[in-house]
Amino acid sequence: MSSLPDETASPTGVIHDLGYRPYAGPRLGEAPVAWAFFVTGLRNTYGLGRSARSKVLPMILLGLMLLPALILVGVLVQAKNLLDLDEQIVAYSTYPLTTQLLISVFVAAQAPALISRDLRFRTITLYLARPMRRFVYVLVRLGSLTVATFVLIGAPLLLMYLGGLLADLPPGRETGRFLGAVVGAALLAACLAGLAALVAAFTIRRGLAVAAVIVVLLVSYTVVSAVQGIAVGADRDVVGEIAGLFSPYTLVNGVQVFLFDAPEATPTPPTGTGMGLLYVVATVLTILGSIGGLLWRYRRVES
Repeated sequence: MSSLPDETASPTGVIHDLGYRPYAGPRLGEAPVAWAFFVTGLRNTYGLGRSARSKVLPMILLGLMLLPALILVGVLVQAKNLLDLDEQIVAYSTYPLTTQLLISVFVAAQAPALISRDLRFRTITLYLARPMRRFVYVLVRLGSLTVATFVLIGAPLLLMYLGGLLADLPPGRETGRFLGAVVGAALLAACLAGLAALVAAFTIRRGLAVAAVIVVLLVSYTVVSAVQGIAVGADRDVVGEIAGLFSPYTLVNGVQVFLFDAPEATPTPPTGTGMGLLYVVATVLTILGSIGGLLWRYRRVES
């Protein structure tokens, strides 16, 4: 017969002091958290800090964006006198349209990585538990994607600008055109990032989000280009100008033509002050509308 334990005996457990101490340092507020979140998102768009597989696509796209610019610079520098060149072979404002497939694939691939994944795996609840409000989260995520897209678009433009100076093109003229192209690149990046993020926020599965963003960006440009071509053939340029409002690529190029007298990259660029202002207003509304749509979407997300 086993004996029962003596309930009156003193406990034998020992508490060990391992030296753990609570954090007593300064508590960072919303701004440092948002900045760290922005930098992390920007790095992630190019695969920095992630697996090697995550670096492949963005780095290949960046390289493919730079390659044509490098070739153009080489031809300009080496054969400027032979070909009697006195300006860029491809205008700054035209380059994003010629490489729009690469830009669209980059945005379509990275927007779901920043937006859809947080919603699908519910990590958004952890982010909102920190001292960061919903609208700050939206602006930071959108800012990371916009800056990453701007780097992709602006890097070849900078290479072309440096090549133009190396080829002894007029510095004042080149600088003015380059700065106008930089403004255009920033507007295009903001439009593309906003639309892609909005689509990704409503399509939480990454594969579907990638396909949906590509459809929105490339199909819209294809339709607009077809309408503009038909409008020119039918001598209805106004119809083509209005159609240009419905693709971010033609929209931003129209703004550059209106504000900076950039070379035309579409058959029906905006003509007249009224149409030019309409293009500017449409660009601003596209950016603000994307932000508003994202804020509305995240108000429905439980923290």
